[in-house]
Amino acid sequence: MTLRLHDSKARALLDFTPLVAGQVGIYVCGPTVQSSPHIGHLRSALVYDLLRRWLAFSGYDVTFVRNVTDIDDKILVNAAESAAAGSPEQWWALAYRIELEFTAAYNAIGVLPPTYEPRATASIPEMQEIIQRLIDAGHAYATDDGTGDVYFDTASWSLYGELTHQKLDDMAPATDSDSRGKRDVRDFALWKGHKEGEPQSAAWHSPWGSGRPGWHIECSAMSTKYLGSRFDIHGGGLDLRFPHHENELAQSHAAGDPFANYWLHNGLVSITGQKMSKSLGNSIFAAELIASARPVVLRYYLGAAHYRSTLEYHDGALEEAEAAVSRIEGFLERAERRLAGTRFAGTAELTVPQEFREAMDDDLSVPQAIAVIHETVRRGNAALDDEDFALTASLLGEVLAMTDVLGINPLAPEWATGKDDVAERALATLVESLVSDRETARKTRDFTTADRIRDELGQAGISIEDTPTGAHWSLDG
Repeated sequence: MTLRLHDSKARALLDFTPLVAGQVGIYVCGPTVQSSPHIGHLRSALVYDLLRRWLAFSGYDVTFVRNVTDIDDKILVNAAESAAAGSPEQWWALAYRIELEFTAAYNAIGVLPPTYEPRATASIPEMQEIIQRLIDAGHAYATDDGTGDVYFDTASWSLYGELTHQKLDDMAPATDSDSRGKRDVRDFALWKGHKEGEPQSAAWHSPWGSGRPGWHIECSAMSTKYLGSRFDIHGGGLDLRFPHHENELAQSHAAGDPFANYWLHNGLVSITGQKMSKSLGNSIFAAELIASARPVVLRYYLGAAHYRSTLEYHDGALEEAEAAVSRIEGFLERAERRLAGTRFAGTAELTVPQEFREAMDDDLSVPQAIAVIHETVRRGNAALDDEDFALTASLLGEVLAMTDVLGINPLAPEWATGKDDVAERALATLVESLVSDRETARKTRDFTTADRIRDELGQAGISIEDTPTGAHWSLDG
């Protein structure tokens, strides 16, 4: 089956054909490092991490670029507000501090580092070069009021609106800058002339005067700088389709760059049925989320919904994810334990079932892929109950392969520290002591005591499995 992806521009599922056989170039709009990351940032990063992992597993050499917008109106405003509140911080120091928060959050849930992670401030010359091309082609203009502003002339580009399928007359005014010197309220900023009161460190020399880039031009420059004037996939959150991606597409095409072949957009996050937003005060920040559950559980939860759907966060969502991960974990541990000492130990072949492949190739249908994992776990536990160790080894290999592809193998080394805490060690000590007492009672044929211990542990959500190598306990999923 050929990988099919939903292209936002075509509004259809399309067969994915890379520009160069065996190679894929992906550009994803990364964070504007103005404030701490929240659950929506983690969800978006994980979506494209899953896409990247699946492409790599499918045999592609993937170049993955995720930018950092480290110069922006909001960064300057937040730095100024901090100074006014008595906590002075340079805008670039604030941006770097927040960037480190994003990196730590991505690392915590197993998002692979990008091939390249350019900062906007390192690509100013490339931005200016594109702006000059647009001016020369008649699709941009420098204002004549002495401010140094440069705008994209939306009326000059007949295809403006092709990504979101809007007509120019129906579009709202651009809000990425004030309207000084604009020919049309829908024209958007390519270069912003330096304003009084802004730090001199946030301005660069240009043919149009001292200033800084507009938001949209940054991604056009960084994507083509690292992937070429034409590349395979451009991704980002659904909230970026308009105006950000629409403007990227327009200015890049108008400048003569073919730009992205496929446009992917992930759904947003709702909090108990409400769209997450700063104005509603219902944002869940990454640090708070990471402190509330095992990282592998967070990764499972954030990736379990289809990437184009809205991810619903509600009370109990992480507990549901923990139970699901525990079922997978329980089978993996049980299978490896029961196979130990048999001729099937170490024979599990890492093979991804066809049903899993078909789900992932169908527009990255992770929910269906996860359903295959859980069905395989169910079959694996049944095989263990029947002591069919040959089938157990085969199914173990499939579960390990599938969870490795999605980055949710709870036994993988990167998640080991997630379980190594004081509470779990204390629980293990207590339970193992009771299990030992039960074994002693069984050996002395005191079955009343043995059954009582087993029942008490069961009431606490702990199951006991008697095997030829001894009794083993696990938390019920």
